Amino acid sequence: MTLTIKPILPRFGAEVSGVDISKPLDEATRAAIVAAMDRWGVCVYRNTGLDNDSHVEFSRIFGYLERAPLRPGKAPRHGHRELFDAGNLDPSGAILQDEGMLLHKRGDRLWHTDSSFMELRSSYSLLLAHEVPKEGGETWFADTRSAYEDLPQPMKDRIAGLEVIHSLWWSRKLAGVPLTEEEVDERSSARHPLVLRHIGSGRDALYIAAHARDIVGMDRDEGRALIRELLDWATQPQYIFSVKWQPGDLVIWDNLASMHRGGYFDERNERRYMRRTTVREGVPPEQPDDPFAELLSFPLKATA
Repeated sequence: MTLTIKPILPRFGAEVSGVDISKPLDEATRAAIVAAMDRWGVCVYRNTGLDNDSHVEFSRIFGYLERAPLRPGKAPRHGHRELFDAGNLDPSGAILQDEGMLLHKRGDRLWHTDSSFMELRSSYSLLLAHEVPKEGGETWFADTRSAYEDLPQPMKDRIAGLEVIHSLWWSRKLAGVPLTEEEVDERSSARHPLVLRHIGSGRDALYIAAHARDIVGMDRDEGRALIRELLDWATQPQYIFSVKWQPGDLVIWDNLASMHRGGYFDERNERRYMRRTTVREGVPPEQPDDPFAELLSFPLKATA
């Protein structure tokens, strides 16, 4: 099969067609799909025909798939632990009403990078639309490679070698979850380089976004001001675009070359239901694991 690639921005994002990703693929096609991700950072596939099985199977061409925590006494909801629910539905399929969960999910409307709060970084995310709202609910993407490349040299010199502390609970605090600084401090976090080398393309990229809380060795206020400055730089119009979803669409993004955020929709009355697989960076573990259960064991608070 020959991929047809239509760029969205000159250096970032593409719509890909000419291949049926719901069926088994030969090695040449698999390699071309991975190469397209290395080149464009975000690839959009329309009307894919994927179901749960083929979504998971297609995702495996990118590497080891993260596994969702098991619910005690229950089988995986969709027959695969590799499928994470995304959207505004509860396990029964009804629109979420729990205030704590709604507040937690609003953090996804901040610019973020999936699982940067884990020591085990996520490389690719593959999000498949099952139900979409009539209005809104798009996803925005930002090009962190081009944003780094275009930085003035004095800023590149300033941030060279810096490391950042990433925390899920910091981004939730920014989104309105009533957590104190002390409560965020006591919960898990991860340390990563502020600038990382993207292996597939050989380009450098900023690795920041909403989970990025503090810069190691820097005064807290100064470090957060620098993170905000870089975030503002990387989300200028020339680096961003949005995807308007239809059921059956799959979007793949490289978390080590991009940031993303969800768009607003009427979450109390409109259904938005997506399923995501997430690929871990690097060598797969010897045994399948679940690093998320302990992280997510803290209760969510709706009000102070």
